[in-house]
Amino acid sequence: MAATGDISTLHPRLHHARLIYERYTHPRARCLIFRFKRTRSPKSSSESPTALQKPLPLEDHRKDHEGSRSFKHIFQRHRIDLDSIATQPSVFDNPVTLEVYRPPPEYENTHRFDPDARWTWREEKKLVRKIDFRIMIWAGVMFFALDLDRTNISQANTDNFLQDLHLTTNDFNLGNTLYRLSFLIAELPSQLISKRVGPDVWVPTQITLWSLVALSQYWLSDRRSFLATRFLLGFLEGGFIPDVVLYLSYFYTKTELPIRLAWFWVSNYITVMVSAFLATGILSLRSGDRAGWRYLFLVEGLITLAVGIMSYFLMPPGPTQTKAWFRPKGWFTEREEVIMVNRVLRDDPTKSDMHNREGLTIRMIWSAVCDWRMWPIYVLGITHMIPVGPPQTYLTLSLRNLGFTTTQSNLLTLPSTTCGLITLLLTSYLSEFVHSRVGACLVLQIWALPLLVVLRSFGHSTNQWDYFAVVTLITGFPYVHPIQVAWASRNSGSVRTRTMSASIYNMFVQAGVIVYANIYRADDAPLYKRGNLILIIICSANFIIYMLTYFFYRGINRHREHQWNQMTVTERETYLETTKDQGNERLDFKFAY
Repeated sequence: MAATGDISTLHPRLHHARLIYERYTHPRARCLIFRFKRTRSPKSSSESPTALQKPLPLEDHRKDHEGSRSFKHIFQRHRIDLDSIATQPSVFDNPVTLEVYRPPPEYENTHRFDPDARWTWREEKKLVRKIDFRIMIWAGVMFFALDLDRTNISQANTDNFLQDLHLTTNDFNLGNTLYRLSFLIAELPSQLISKRVGPDVWVPTQITLWSLVALSQYWLSDRRSFLATRFLLGFLEGGFIPDVVLYLSYFYTKTELPIRLAWFWVSNYITVMVSAFLATGILSLRSGDRAGWRYLFLVEGLITLAVGIMSYFLMPPGPTQTKAWFRPKGWFTEREEVIMVNRVLRDDPTKSDMHNREGLTIRMIWSAVCDWRMWPIYVLGITHMIPVGPPQTYLTLSLRNLGFTTTQSNLLTLPSTTCGLITLLLTSYLSEFVHSRVGACLVLQIWALPLLVVLRSFGHSTNQWDYFAVVTLITGFPYVHPIQVAWASRNSGSVRTRTMSASIYNMFVQAGVIVYANIYRADDAPLYKRGNLILIIICSANFIIYMLTYFFYRGINRHREHQWNQMTVTERETYLETTKDQGNERLDFKFAY
Protein backbone atom coordinates (compact mmCIF):
# COMPACT_ATOMS: atom_id res chain seq x y z
CA MET A 1 0.00 0.00 0.00
CA ALA A 2 1.32 3.43 -0.85
CA ALA A 3 2.46 5.68 1.93
CA THR A 4 0.58 8.66 0.54
CA GLY A 5 -3.06 9.34 0.01
CA ASP A 6 -6.12 11.07 1.34
CA ILE A 7 -5.61 11.86 5.04
CA SER A 8 -9.27 11.05 5.69
CA THR A 9 -8.47 7.37 5.12
CA LEU A 10 -5.95 7.32 7.95
CA HIS A 11 -6.68 5.98 11.40
CA PRO A 12 -7.72 8.89 13.70
CA ARG A 13 -4.71 8.47 15.99
CA LEU A 14 -2.28 8.44 13.04
CA HIS A 15 -4.11 11.45 11.64
CA HIS A 16 -3.45 13.19 14.98
CA ALA A 17 0.20 12.14 14.94
CA ARG A 18 0.64 13.46 11.41
CA LEU A 19 -0.84 16.80 12.42
CA ILE A 20 1.64 16.99 15.28
CA TYR A 21 4.46 16.32 12.86
CA GLU A 22 3.31 19.00 10.46
CA ARG A 23 3.33 21.51 13.33
CA TYR A 24 6.91 20.59 14.26
CA THR A 25 8.88 23.85 14.31
CA HIS A 26 12.40 22.75 15.16
CA PRO A 27 14.98 23.51 12.40
CA ARG A 28 15.72 19.81 12.05
CA ALA A 29 12.13 19.12 10.97
CA ARG A 30 13.10 19.04 7.30
CA CYS A 31 15.63 16.31 8.00
CA LEU A 32 13.37 14.05 10.05
CA ILE A 33 11.28 11.25 8.66
CA PHE A 34 8.13 10.41 10.55
CA ARG A 35 7.39 6.78 9.69
CA PHE A 36 4.01 5.18 10.17
CA LYS A 37 1.90 2.52 8.55
CA ARG A 38 -1.16 3.71 6.73
CA THR A 39 -4.13 1.99 8.32
CA ARG A 40 -7.69 2.02 7.04
CA SER A 41 -10.33 3.35 9.40
CA PRO A 42 -14.03 2.50 9.12
CA LYS A 43 -14.81 6.14 9.88
CA SER A 44 -14.21 9.15 7.73
CA SER A 45 -12.34 12.19 9.01
CA SER A 46 -15.63 13.90 9.70
CA GLU A 47 -16.51 11.10 12.07
CA SER A 48 -13.11 11.01 13.79
CA PRO A 49 -13.43 12.06 17.45
CA THR A 50 -11.89 15.33 18.54
CA ALA A 51 -10.31 15.95 21.93
CA LEU A 52 -13.62 17.14 23.31
CA GLN A 53 -15.63 14.32 21.73
CA LYS A 54 -13.40 11.69 23.29
CA PRO A 55 -14.07 10.64 26.88
CA LEU A 56 -12.06 12.51 29.51
CA PRO A 57 -9.71 14.53 27.23
CA LEU A 58 -6.82 14.97 29.65
CA GLU A 59 -6.77 11.32 30.62
CA ASP A 60 -7.28 10.10 27.07
CA HIS A 61 -3.96 11.62 26.05
CA ARG A 62 -2.32 10.04 29.08
CA LYS A 63 -3.73 6.67 28.13
CA ASP A 64 -2.45 7.07 24.56
CA HIS A 65 0.96 7.93 25.96
CA GLU A 66 1.14 5.03 28.40
CA GLY A 67 -0.66 2.39 26.36
CA SER A 68 -0.08 -1.29 26.96
CA ARG A 69 3.45 -2.24 27.87
CA SER A 70 5.52 -5.25 27.12
CA PHE A 71 8.48 -6.48 29.10
CA LYS A 72 10.88 -5.20 26.44
CA HIS A 73 9.15 -1.81 26.38
CA ILE A 74 9.76 -1.39 30.10
CA PHE A 75 13.39 -2.47 30.20
CA GLN A 76 14.80 -1.83 26.73
CA ARG A 77 12.65 0.33 24.46
CA HIS A 78 15.32 -0.33 21.81
CA ARG A 79 12.94 -0.31 18.86
CA ILE A 80 12.19 3.41 19.09
CA ASP A 81 13.43 5.40 16.12
CA LEU A 82 15.64 7.90 17.93
CA ASP A 83 15.13 10.51 15.22
CA SER A 84 11.33 10.35 15.32
CA ILE A 85 9.20 12.82 17.22
CA ALA A 86 9.10 12.22 20.99
CA THR A 87 6.54 14.95 21.72
CA GLN A 88 3.43 13.29 23.17
CA PRO A 89 -0.18 14.27 22.39
CA SER A 90 -1.71 16.45 25.09
CA VAL A 91 -4.41 18.96 25.89
CA PHE A 92 -2.14 21.64 24.43
CA ASP A 93 -2.87 20.34 20.91
CA ASN A 94 -6.49 21.51 21.12
CA PRO A 95 -7.20 25.28 20.97
CA VAL A 96 -9.90 25.07 23.65
CA THR A 97 -8.04 22.95 26.18
CA LEU A 98 -4.80 24.81 25.44
CA GLU A 99 -6.28 27.96 26.97
CA VAL A 100 -7.75 26.00 29.87
CA TYR A 101 -4.38 24.52 30.85
CA ARG A 102 -2.01 27.26 29.65
CA PRO A 103 0.60 27.98 32.39
CA PRO A 104 -0.07 31.25 34.25
CA PRO A 105 2.47 34.11 34.05
CA GLU A 106 3.62 33.56 37.64
CA TYR A 107 4.75 29.98 36.89
CA GLU A 108 8.56 30.05 37.01
CA ASN A 109 8.94 28.13 33.72
CA THR A 110 6.32 29.98 31.64
CA HIS A 111 8.98 31.64 29.49
CA ARG A 112 10.00 28.19 28.21
CA PHE A 113 6.46 26.92 27.54
CA ASP A 114 5.71 26.44 23.83
CA PRO A 115 2.73 24.30 22.71
CA ASP A 116 4.33 24.02 19.24
CA ALA A 117 7.69 22.79 20.52
CA ARG A 118 8.77 19.42 19.10
CA TRP A 119 11.81 17.29 19.84
CA THR A 120 13.15 13.84 19.06
CA TRP A 121 13.60 10.75 21.19
CA ARG A 122 17.35 11.18 20.83
CA GLU A 123 17.16 14.63 22.38
CA GLU A 124 14.81 13.53 25.15
CA LYS A 125 16.78 10.45 26.16
CA LYS A 126 20.01 12.43 26.27
CA LEU A 127 18.32 15.08 28.40
CA VAL A 128 16.80 12.56 30.82
CA ARG A 129 20.23 10.98 31.32
CA LYS A 130 21.58 14.43 32.07
CA ILE A 131 18.80 15.07 34.61
CA ASP A 132 19.50 11.69 36.22
CA PHE A 133 23.17 12.62 36.57
CA ARG A 134 22.65 16.20 37.78
CA ILE A 135 19.52 15.83 39.93
CA MET A 136 18.71 12.20 40.71
CA ILE A 137 22.13 11.04 41.88
CA TRP A 138 22.49 13.85 44.39
CA ALA A 139 18.94 13.21 45.66
CA GLY A 140 20.13 9.67 46.38
CA VAL A 141 23.21 10.99 48.19
CA MET A 142 21.03 13.19 50.41
CA PHE A 143 18.77 10.23 51.21
CA PHE A 144 21.92 8.25 52.05
CA ALA A 145 22.76 10.95 54.60
CA LEU A 146 19.27 10.74 56.10
CA ASP A 147 19.42 6.99 56.52
CA LEU A 148 22.95 7.07 57.85
CA ASP A 149 21.85 9.16 60.83
CA ARG A 150 18.48 7.60 61.49
CA THR A 151 19.48 3.93 61.27
CA ASN A 152 22.89 3.88 62.95
CA ILE A 153 21.08 3.27 66.23
CA SER A 154 20.79 -0.36 65.05
CA GLN A 155 24.57 -0.70 64.75
CA ALA A 156 24.98 1.02 68.12
CA ASN A 157 22.76 -1.67 69.63
CA THR A 158 25.32 -4.32 68.74
CA ASP A 159 27.97 -2.48 70.81
CA ASN A 160 26.20 -2.66 74.18
CA PHE A 161 24.52 0.72 73.61
CA LEU A 162 21.55 -0.08 75.87
CA GLN A 163 23.72 -1.45 78.65
CA ASP A 164 26.14 1.52 78.57
CA LEU A 165 23.28 3.99 79.04
CA HIS A 166 21.35 1.68 81.43
CA LEU A 167 18.38 1.47 79.05
CA THR A 168 15.79 -1.30 78.71
CA THR A 169 14.04 -2.58 75.58
CA ASN A 170 11.02 -0.46 76.54
CA ASP A 171 13.25 2.64 76.79
CA PHE A 172 14.55 1.84 73.31
CA ASN A 173 10.96 1.49 72.05
CA LEU A 174 10.06 4.83 73.66
CA GLY A 175 13.03 6.50 71.95
CA ASN A 176 11.92 5.13 68.57
CA THR A 177 8.34 6.25 69.27
CA LEU A 178 9.46 9.79 70.13
CA TYR A 179 11.60 9.86 66.99
CA ARG A 180 8.67 8.82 64.81
CA LEU A 181 6.23 11.11 66.61
CA SER A 182 8.44 14.16 66.13
CA PHE A 183 9.11 13.07 62.53
CA LEU A 184 5.34 12.97 62.02
CA ILE A 185 4.74 16.35 63.70
CA ALA A 186 7.36 18.02 61.50
CA GLU A 187 5.96 16.76 58.17
CA LEU A 188 3.44 19.53 57.48
CA PRO A 189 5.49 22.46 58.85
CA SER A 190 8.47 21.27 56.83
CA GLN A 191 6.41 21.12 53.64
CA LEU A 192 4.98 24.58 54.25
CA ILE A 193 8.45 26.05 54.77
CA SER A 194 9.81 24.20 51.74
CA LYS A 195 6.97 25.42 49.52
CA ARG A 196 7.57 29.00 50.63
CA VAL A 197 11.38 29.22 50.46
CA GLY A 198 11.95 26.39 47.98
CA PRO A 199 13.31 22.86 48.56
CA ASP A 200 16.69 24.00 47.20
CA VAL A 201 17.06 26.15 50.33
CA TRP A 202 15.16 24.17 52.94
CA VAL A 203 16.45 20.65 52.26
CA PRO A 204 20.16 21.56 52.68
CA THR A 205 19.22 23.48 55.84
CA GLN A 206 17.45 20.41 57.21
CA ILE A 207 20.42 18.15 56.54
CA THR A 208 22.85 20.58 58.17
CA LEU A 209 20.71 20.98 61.29
CA TRP A 210 20.02 17.30 61.90
CA SER A 211 23.67 16.40 61.30
CA LEU A 212 24.62 18.61 64.25
CA VAL A 213 22.16 16.73 66.48
CA ALA A 214 23.37 13.39 65.11
CA LEU A 215 27.03 14.01 65.90
CA SER A 216 26.10 15.40 69.35
CA GLN A 217 25.01 11.85 70.30
CA TYR A 218 28.70 11.27 70.97
CA TRP A 219 28.06 12.90 74.36
CA LEU A 220 24.96 10.86 75.36
CA SER A 221 24.99 10.12 79.09
CA ASP A 222 21.62 8.76 80.22
CA ARG A 223 17.98 8.04 79.38
CA ARG A 224 16.99 11.72 79.21
CA SER A 225 19.70 12.71 76.76
CA PHE A 226 18.88 9.65 74.62
CA LEU A 227 15.18 10.53 74.42
CA ALA A 228 15.90 14.23 73.78
CA THR A 229 18.24 13.57 70.85
CA ARG A 230 15.84 11.04 69.30
CA PHE A 231 13.04 13.61 69.42
CA LEU A 232 15.19 16.41 67.95
CA LEU A 233 16.58 14.15 65.25
CA GLY A 234 13.08 13.12 64.14
CA PHE A 235 11.78 16.69 64.21
CA LEU A 236 14.58 17.99 61.99
CA GLU A 237 14.42 15.06 59.56
CA GLY A 238 10.63 15.17 59.20
CA GLY A 239 9.42 16.34 55.81
CA PHE A 240 12.68 15.59 54.01
CA ILE A 241 11.25 12.79 51.86
CA PRO A 242 8.08 14.64 50.70
CA ASP A 243 10.21 17.72 50.01
CA VAL A 244 12.53 15.75 47.73
CA VAL A 245 9.66 13.87 46.04
CA LEU A 246 7.98 17.18 45.17
CA TYR A 247 11.32 18.53 43.95
CA LEU A 248 11.86 15.53 41.66
CA SER A 249 8.36 15.94 40.20
CA TYR A 250 9.56 19.25 38.68
CA PHE A 251 11.92 17.28 36.42
CA TYR A 252 10.22 13.94 35.72
CA THR A 253 6.97 12.70 34.15
CA LYS A 254 4.49 10.43 35.92
CA THR A 255 5.79 7.34 34.18
CA GLU A 256 9.41 8.19 35.02
CA LEU A 257 8.90 9.16 38.65
CA PRO A 258 7.95 5.73 40.14
CA ILE A 259 11.10 4.12 38.74
CA ARG A 260 13.23 7.08 39.85
CA LEU A 261 11.73 6.83 43.34
CA ALA A 262 12.58 3.14 43.39
CA TRP A 263 16.21 4.01 42.66
CA PHE A 264 15.93 6.84 45.19
CA TRP A 265 15.08 4.25 47.85
CA VAL A 266 17.92 2.03 46.64
CA SER A 267 20.16 4.48 48.50
CA ASN A 268 18.36 3.28 51.63
CA TYR A 269 19.72 -0.21 51.06
CA ILE A 270 23.12 1.06 50.01
CA THR A 271 23.25 2.96 53.30
CA VAL A 272 22.57 -0.25 55.23
CA MET A 273 25.38 -2.04 53.37
CA VAL A 274 27.89 0.78 53.67
CA SER A 275 27.00 1.53 57.30
CA ALA A 276 27.45 -2.15 58.21
CA PHE A 277 31.06 -2.01 57.02
CA LEU A 278 31.59 1.43 58.54
CA ALA A 279 30.21 0.21 61.86
CA THR A 280 32.47 -2.83 61.80
CA GLY A 281 35.50 -0.55 61.68
CA ILE A 282 34.30 2.37 63.79
CA LEU A 283 32.89 0.25 66.64
CA SER A 284 36.31 -1.33 67.08
CA LEU A 285 37.52 2.06 68.33
CA ARG A 286 35.97 1.30 71.75
CA SER A 287 38.58 2.05 74.37
CA GLY A 288 38.32 2.67 78.09
CA ASP A 289 35.19 4.65 78.94
CA ARG A 290 34.67 5.76 75.30
CA ALA A 291 32.45 3.19 73.60
CA GLY A 292 32.67 2.50 69.89
CA TRP A 293 29.07 3.62 69.34
CA ARG A 294 30.06 7.16 70.40
CA TYR A 295 32.58 7.37 67.56
CA LEU A 296 29.94 5.89 65.23
CA PHE A 297 27.54 8.79 65.88
CA LEU A 298 30.36 11.35 65.62
CA VAL A 299 31.92 10.16 62.35
CA GLU A 300 28.64 9.54 60.53
CA GLY A 301 27.26 12.88 61.77
CA LEU A 302 30.28 14.66 60.25
CA ILE A 303 29.70 12.86 56.93
CA THR A 304 26.10 14.09 56.89
CA LEU A 305 27.21 17.65 57.74
CA ALA A 306 29.45 17.64 54.65
CA VAL A 307 26.51 16.46 52.49
CA GLY A 308 24.29 19.24 53.90
CA ILE A 309 26.78 21.99 53.08
CA MET A 310 27.38 20.66 49.57
CA SER A 311 23.62 20.47 48.92
CA TYR A 312 23.36 24.26 48.98
CA PHE A 313 25.43 24.26 45.79
CA LEU A 314 24.02 21.15 44.08
CA MET A 315 20.25 21.74 44.25
CA PRO A 316 18.97 24.25 41.66
CA PRO A 317 15.45 25.66 42.29
CA GLY A 318 13.98 24.21 39.09
CA PRO A 319 14.54 23.17 35.46
CA THR A 320 15.04 26.73 34.18
CA GLN A 321 16.80 28.09 37.27
CA THR A 322 20.18 26.34 37.28
CA LYS A 323 22.26 29.49 36.80
CA ALA A 324 23.91 30.96 39.91
CA TRP A 325 26.93 33.10 40.84
CA PHE A 326 28.96 29.91 41.26
CA ARG A 327 27.40 28.34 38.12
CA PRO A 328 27.12 31.24 35.62
CA LYS A 329 26.36 29.08 32.57
CA GLY A 330 23.86 26.81 34.32
CA TRP A 331 23.42 23.10 33.64
CA PHE A 332 21.06 23.16 30.67
CA THR A 333 20.88 24.95 27.32
CA GLU A 334 17.83 26.95 26.28
CA ARG A 335 16.77 24.09 23.99
CA GLU A 336 17.04 21.58 26.84
CA GLU A 337 15.00 23.84 29.11
CA VAL A 338 12.24 24.04 26.50
CA ILE A 339 12.17 20.25 26.23
CA MET A 340 12.20 19.78 30.02
CA VAL A 341 9.33 22.17 30.65
CA ASN A 342 7.10 21.09 27.80
CA ARG A 343 7.49 17.34 28.20
CA VAL A 344 6.61 17.56 31.90
CA LEU A 345 3.62 19.85 31.28
CA ARG A 346 2.36 17.70 28.41
CA ASP A 347 2.46 14.76 30.78
CA ASP A 348 0.72 16.67 33.59
CA PRO A 349 -0.52 20.23 32.81
CA THR A 350 -1.47 20.78 36.46
CA LYS A 351 2.21 21.09 37.43
CA SER A 352 2.07 24.74 36.38
CA ASP A 353 -0.60 25.54 38.97
CA MET A 354 1.83 27.08 41.46
CA HIS A 355 5.22 28.79 41.55
CA ASN A 356 7.93 26.71 43.23
CA ARG A 357 8.25 29.40 45.90
CA GLU A 358 4.55 30.01 46.39
CA GLY A 359 3.32 29.21 49.88
CA LEU A 360 0.10 27.46 50.80
CA THR A 361 -2.83 29.18 52.49
CA ILE A 362 -4.79 27.74 55.41
CA ARG A 363 -7.70 27.17 53.02
CA MET A 364 -5.48 25.16 50.64
CA ILE A 365 -4.19 23.07 53.51
CA TRP A 366 -7.66 22.34 54.85
CA SER A 367 -8.90 21.49 51.35
CA ALA A 368 -6.08 18.98 50.89
CA VAL A 369 -6.69 17.38 54.28
CA CYS A 370 -10.41 17.03 53.48
CA ASP A 371 -9.76 15.41 50.10
CA TRP A 372 -11.54 12.12 50.85
CA ARG A 373 -10.41 10.68 47.53
CA MET A 374 -6.90 10.35 48.94
CA TRP A 375 -7.91 8.73 52.22
CA PRO A 376 -7.58 5.08 51.07
CA ILE A 377 -3.91 5.65 50.22
CA TYR A 378 -3.38 7.31 53.60
CA VAL A 379 -4.89 4.30 55.38
CA LEU A 380 -2.54 2.01 53.45
CA GLY A 381 0.30 4.26 54.57
CA ILE A 382 -0.39 3.21 58.16
CA THR A 383 -0.90 -0.50 57.65
CA HIS A 384 1.22 -1.72 54.73
CA MET A 385 4.58 -1.86 56.56
CA ILE A 386 3.40 -3.11 59.96
CA PRO A 387 3.75 -6.86 59.16
CA VAL A 388 7.48 -6.54 58.40
CA GLY A 389 8.42 -3.55 60.57
CA PRO A 390 9.20 -5.16 63.96
CA PRO A 391 11.39 -7.98 62.58
CA GLN A 392 13.37 -5.38 60.64
CA THR A 393 13.78 -3.04 63.63
CA TYR A 394 14.95 -5.83 65.90
CA LEU A 395 17.11 -7.67 63.36
CA THR A 396 20.52 -6.79 64.82
CA LEU A 397 19.28 -7.15 68.40
CA SER A 398 17.78 -10.56 67.58
CA LEU A 399 21.04 -11.70 66.03
CA ARG A 400 22.94 -10.70 69.18
CA ASN A 401 20.40 -12.59 71.30
CA LEU A 402 21.05 -15.67 69.14
CA GLY A 403 24.70 -15.56 70.17
CA PHE A 404 26.31 -13.81 67.20
CA THR A 405 29.10 -11.31 67.90
CA THR A 406 28.89 -7.56 67.18
CA THR A 407 30.77 -7.91 63.89
CA GLN A 408 28.78 -10.96 62.82
CA SER A 409 25.46 -9.28 63.64
CA ASN A 410 26.28 -6.25 61.51
CA LEU A 411 27.55 -8.28 58.56
CA LEU A 412 24.63 -10.73 58.71
CA THR A 413 22.27 -7.86 57.83
CA LEU A 414 23.78 -7.71 54.33
CA PRO A 415 21.89 -10.71 52.83
CA SER A 416 18.49 -9.24 53.78
CA THR A 417 19.56 -5.83 52.47
CA THR A 418 20.63 -7.31 49.14
CA CYS A 419 17.39 -9.27 48.88
CA GLY A 420 15.36 -6.16 49.71
CA LEU A 421 17.18 -4.07 47.11
CA ILE A 422 16.47 -6.61 44.36
CA THR A 423 12.80 -7.07 45.28
CA LEU A 424 12.35 -3.28 45.53
CA LEU A 425 13.45 -2.77 41.93
CA LEU A 426 11.56 -5.79 40.59
CA THR A 427 8.33 -4.70 42.27
CA SER A 428 8.67 -1.13 40.99
CA TYR A 429 9.17 -2.30 37.41
CA LEU A 430 6.27 -4.73 37.91
CA SER A 431 4.05 -1.79 38.85
CA GLU A 432 4.76 -0.16 35.48
CA PHE A 433 4.55 -3.45 33.60
CA VAL A 434 1.08 -4.47 34.87
CA HIS A 435 -0.19 -0.88 35.23
CA SER A 436 -1.63 -1.76 38.64
CA ARG A 437 -0.54 -0.04 41.84
CA VAL A 438 -2.71 -2.35 43.96
CA GLY A 439 -1.37 -5.48 42.27
CA ALA A 440 2.25 -4.45 42.76
CA CYS A 441 1.78 -3.33 46.37
CA LEU A 442 0.03 -6.58 47.33
CA VAL A 443 3.30 -8.42 46.62
CA LEU A 444 4.60 -7.29 50.04
CA GLN A 445 1.68 -8.87 51.90
CA ILE A 446 1.88 -12.07 49.83
CA TRP A 447 5.59 -12.26 50.63
CA ALA A 448 5.22 -11.62 54.36
CA LEU A 449 2.24 -13.74 55.42
CA PRO A 450 3.65 -17.29 55.07
CA LEU A 451 7.01 -16.23 56.52
CA LEU A 452 5.34 -14.71 59.59
CA VAL A 453 3.41 -17.92 60.15
CA VAL A 454 6.69 -19.87 60.07
CA LEU A 455 8.38 -17.34 62.39
CA ARG A 456 5.61 -17.69 64.97
CA SER A 457 6.02 -21.48 64.94
CA PHE A 458 9.65 -21.27 66.12
CA GLY A 459 10.50 -22.23 69.67
CA HIS A 460 13.51 -22.09 71.99
CA SER A 461 14.98 -25.22 70.41
CA THR A 462 14.98 -23.76 66.89
CA ASN A 463 18.38 -23.73 65.25
CA GLN A 464 19.82 -20.20 65.10
CA TRP A 465 20.53 -20.50 61.38
CA ASP A 466 16.92 -21.50 60.65
CA TYR A 467 15.77 -18.42 62.54
CA PHE A 468 18.30 -16.30 60.67
CA ALA A 469 17.09 -17.60 57.28
CA VAL A 470 13.43 -16.80 57.94
CA VAL A 471 14.10 -13.38 59.48
CA THR A 472 16.43 -12.54 56.57
CA LEU A 473 13.65 -13.31 54.08
CA ILE A 474 11.12 -11.28 56.07
CA THR A 475 13.41 -8.25 56.29
CA GLY A 476 14.33 -8.67 52.62
CA PHE A 477 10.70 -7.90 51.71
CA PRO A 478 9.66 -6.07 48.52
CA TYR A 479 9.68 -2.43 49.62
CA VAL A 480 6.55 -0.99 47.97
CA HIS A 481 6.68 2.37 49.76
CA PRO A 482 8.16 4.16 46.67
CA ILE A 483 5.26 2.88 44.58
CA GLN A 484 2.74 4.22 47.08
CA VAL A 485 4.53 7.59 47.32
CA ALA A 486 4.33 7.94 43.52
CA TRP A 487 0.73 6.68 43.67
CA ALA A 488 -0.21 9.43 46.14
CA SER A 489 1.57 12.02 43.97
CA ARG A 490 -0.18 10.75 40.83
CA ASN A 491 -3.67 10.78 42.39
CA SER A 492 -3.25 14.25 43.90
CA GLY A 493 -3.92 15.94 40.58
CA SER A 494 -2.42 19.37 41.36
CA VAL A 495 0.71 20.90 42.86
CA ARG A 496 -1.07 22.25 45.93
CA THR A 497 -2.68 18.88 46.67
CA ARG A 498 0.52 17.04 45.80
CA THR A 499 2.49 19.17 48.25
CA MET A 500 0.11 18.36 51.08
CA SER A 501 -0.68 14.76 50.15
CA ALA A 502 3.02 13.83 50.21
CA SER A 503 3.28 15.11 53.78
CA ILE A 504 -0.03 13.66 54.94
CA TYR A 505 0.78 10.28 53.43
CA ASN A 506 4.19 10.24 55.10
CA MET A 507 2.59 11.26 58.40
CA PHE A 508 0.38 8.19 58.20
CA VAL A 509 3.43 6.08 57.37
CA GLN A 510 5.18 7.40 60.48
CA ALA A 511 2.03 6.69 62.49
CA GLY A 512 2.28 3.11 61.29
CA VAL A 513 5.92 2.99 62.41
CA ILE A 514 4.88 4.22 65.85
CA VAL A 515 2.37 1.38 65.99
CA TYR A 516 4.78 -1.36 65.01
CA ALA A 517 7.58 0.04 67.22
CA ASN A 518 5.48 -1.06 70.19
CA ILE A 519 4.31 -4.49 69.01
CA TYR A 520 7.39 -6.37 70.24
CA ARG A 521 7.41 -5.93 74.02
CA ALA A 522 9.94 -6.92 76.69
CA ASP A 523 7.54 -9.37 78.36
CA ASP A 524 7.13 -11.16 75.00
CA ALA A 525 10.87 -11.60 74.34
CA PRO A 526 12.79 -13.33 72.88
CA LEU A 527 10.38 -15.20 70.56
CA TYR A 528 7.65 -12.49 70.47
CA LYS A 529 4.85 -15.02 69.96
CA ARG A 530 2.11 -12.52 70.79
CA GLY A 531 3.67 -9.85 68.61
CA ASN A 532 3.99 -12.16 65.61
CA LEU A 533 0.34 -13.16 65.91
CA ILE A 534 -0.63 -9.48 65.75
CA LEU A 535 1.52 -9.09 62.63
CA ILE A 536 -0.21 -12.05 60.96
CA ILE A 537 -3.67 -10.57 61.67
CA ILE A 538 -2.70 -7.14 60.29
CA CYS A 539 -1.09 -8.70 57.22
CA SER A 540 -4.32 -10.59 56.49
CA ALA A 541 -6.38 -7.41 56.94
CA ASN A 542 -4.16 -5.59 54.43
CA PHE A 543 -5.40 -7.87 51.64
CA ILE A 544 -8.93 -6.62 52.27
CA ILE A 545 -7.87 -2.96 52.47
CA TYR A 546 -6.03 -3.14 49.14
CA MET A 547 -8.99 -4.74 47.37
CA LEU A 548 -11.39 -2.14 48.78
CA THR A 549 -9.04 0.58 47.52
CA TYR A 550 -9.03 -1.01 44.06
CA PHE A 551 -12.82 -1.00 43.79
CA PHE A 552 -13.03 2.49 45.32
CA TYR A 553 -10.93 4.13 42.60
CA ARG A 554 -12.33 2.00 39.80
CA GLY A 555 -15.84 3.01 40.84
CA ILE A 556 -15.02 6.74 40.79
CA ASN A 557 -13.41 6.46 37.35
CA ARG A 558 -16.39 4.63 35.88
CA HIS A 559 -18.84 7.13 37.37
CA ARG A 560 -16.91 10.07 35.89
CA GLU A 561 -16.63 8.44 32.50
CA HIS A 562 -20.37 7.85 32.49
CA GLN A 563 -21.02 11.51 33.39
CA TRP A 564 -18.68 12.72 30.65
CA ASN A 565 -20.24 10.48 28.02
CA GLN A 566 -23.70 11.87 28.86
CA MET A 567 -22.55 15.43 28.07
CA THR A 568 -22.71 17.02 24.64
CA VAL A 569 -19.61 18.51 23.02
CA THR A 570 -20.84 22.01 23.90
CA GLU A 571 -21.43 21.00 27.53
CA ARG A 572 -17.95 19.52 27.76
CA GLU A 573 -16.39 22.66 26.32
CA THR A 574 -18.38 24.82 28.75
CA TYR A 575 -17.30 22.60 31.66
CA LEU A 576 -13.60 22.88 30.76
CA GLU A 577 -13.82 26.66 30.41
CA THR A 578 -15.93 27.45 33.49
CA THR A 579 -15.45 24.67 36.06
CA LYS A 580 -14.11 25.57 39.48
CA ASP A 581 -13.14 21.95 40.15
CA GLN A 582 -9.43 21.57 40.77
CA GLY A 583 -6.97 18.71 40.66
CA ASN A 584 -8.52 15.31 41.21
CA GLU A 585 -12.00 16.85 41.57
CA ARG A 586 -12.21 17.42 37.82
CA LEU A 587 -14.33 15.17 35.63
CA ASP A 588 -11.40 14.76 33.23
CA PHE A 589 -9.16 13.31 35.93
CA LYS A 590 -8.75 9.55 36.32
CA PHE A 591 -7.31 7.87 39.40
CA ALA A 592 -4.56 5.28 39.20
CA TYR A 593 -5.20 2.02 40.98
